[in-house]
Amino acid sequence: MCGIVGYIGNKQAYPILIKGLQRLEYRGYDSAGVALIDNDLNVYKCKGKVADLHEFIGTKNTKGTIGIGHTRWATHGVPNDVNAHPHYSASKNMVMIHNGIIENYGPLKEELKNRGHIFLSDTDTEVLIHLIEDIKEKENVRLGEAVRIALNQVVGAYAIVILSKENPDELFAAKKGSPMVIGIGEDEFFIASDATPIVEYTKNVVYLEDEEIAFIERGKELKIKTIKNKTKTPYVQELELQLEALEKGGYDHFMLKEIYEQPRSIKDSMRGRLSVEKAIVNLGGITEYEQKFINAKRIIFVACGTSWHAGLVGEYLFEDLARIPVEVEYASEFRYRNPIVYEDDVVIAISQSGETADTLAAIELAKSKGATIIGICNVVGSSIARATHAGSYTHAGPEIGVASTKAFTAQVTVLTLMALRIAFRKGTISASRFHELIAELEAIPEKVERVLQTNDKIKYIADIYKNSSNALYLGRGYSFPVALEGALKLKEISYIHAEGYPAAEMKHGPIALIDEEMPVFVIATKGTSYEKVVSNIQEVKARKGKIIAIVTEGDKQVKEMADYTIEIPETDEVLVPLVSVIPLQLLSYHIAVMRGCNVDQPRNLAKSVTVE
Repeated sequence: MCGIVGYIGNKQAYPILIKGLQRLEYRGYDSAGVALIDNDLNVYKCKGKVADLHEFIGTKNTKGTIGIGHTRWATHGVPNDVNAHPHYSASKNMVMIHNGIIENYGPLKEELKNRGHIFLSDTDTEVLIHLIEDIKEKENVRLGEAVRIALNQVVGAYAIVILSKENPDELFAAKKGSPMVIGIGEDEFFIASDATPIVEYTKNVVYLEDEEIAFIERGKELKIKTIKNKTKTPYVQELELQLEALEKGGYDHFMLKEIYEQPRSIKDSMRGRLSVEKAIVNLGGITEYEQKFINAKRIIFVACGTSWHAGLVGEYLFEDLARIPVEVEYASEFRYRNPIVYEDDVVIAISQSGETADTLAAIELAKSKGATIIGICNVVGSSIARATHAGSYTHAGPEIGVASTKAFTAQVTVLTLMALRIAFRKGTISASRFHELIAELEAIPEKVERVLQTNDKIKYIADIYKNSSNALYLGRGYSFPVALEGALKLKEISYIHAEGYPAAEMKHGPIALIDEEMPVFVIATKGTSYEKVVSNIQEVKARKGKIIAIVTEGDKQVKEMADYTIEIPETDEVLVPLVSVIPLQLLSYHIAVMRGCNVDQPRNLAKSVTVE
């Protein structure tokens, strides 16, 4: 959730830290802070965004070639200046930044209070840095060893970086359950929650594993130990991330840029995996486990938020095409209800960041039961990519906007490829149907381009409904998950209450909400449920609801009933979600902009939920 960044080298640290925090601000933006050493230890922090921090610092001393920075998404303690990171130790000789949650901070805090420690904040982070210094002094050990001892006493998740006035040429970093990457330059090191602050300076990185501590010393090679005191050899990887992918590229917001990137991100997610000419679908990442899919009595999807909606589409795909029973679980609930998991189950974990804490916990539970775990994520080298037996990357590219757009369509693309591959191998679809669907899938990027050309009409509709208090989204079959996703997008970025519902369920409750003020967004494309959806539209119209329908090009029947229609190219209903979700993303975007909302950084949200 929070973003952490650190630097040690020959350059001035402050400009690197501030730019890094700006790149990481999608992870949290309640408060921000930096700490630098220039003979003395200087700490600056405040409530608000990174821009507020930069303004607050103004002309204060920012000299120093070693420093750390943090942008916060509040867990323990409200967002304010005091709870902002970095946090001091008792002596104020050292500071720490932290992403995660220390679950046993309560008893640790009480024990330290009994020893005379006084705490200034409400955070668990301050407890940990006090504990580390307490151990250092009581055990008379070096700081790195004190970090190791302390981390054996804590329960929870952490990515931490420690800066000490007494160790002005060293940084200490450690992680468990929260992401951390170390960039290796020439006589300099960079630390961050992900690669976005690092790519500008070096392509060589080391991803810390859980319960590893990095000893980073100026002018020396990187050293890594486990909290059990085992020395590890750093594994250096090369970043594939491109710097230009992290810029807005002329768009007003990252979200709009990412919506418009979907023709390319969908194509990139198919590249090398789909050949219509050869009638081949091949996902190299799961080849070794295809027989597990074929023999599986059940597939379980575990995911959160938008990724959960992608999993719902996956349920329709795998049951319809591959004839495998599917359950779609919220990862946050899965681990807490003692789920029944068999060794012949295939569990598919979906996450844009590859760092979602609830999904990682669900993976570990399913692994302990002997299930085969397949990952679908967007970030190379992420925790989920490392924790799963196999999987496929989505190749959506960096997604900076907090509300997910291109990640959803990339996930659905990969799930479609996966379901088609397994269905063909099992023989549950004919060769002609297989060829028909892969040809349709190859055409999706061009169809998405055509939908994007309706932006002006979508913007016009958004202006009409921007002041609505509530909205209802309806869909059937493959379009039901799209209705859920459309409602989520509106809630996330415009703060309008919205509900997604199976169209047929509307009359079992939500129809009571409908009046002449209620916009009802309906996915009413041609397919097996078309006539049923038309009936549902008539039910809404009878209650004077306002219908905004997503329809197939050339549709006349719905057009006569709806207040507004948005046409999308005719698409096989198996693939409709990839096209029908686009206008709903644009509607949410334009409504949010018109309402003056912060589209890329909606209140209370963070992009990567790395705490449970």
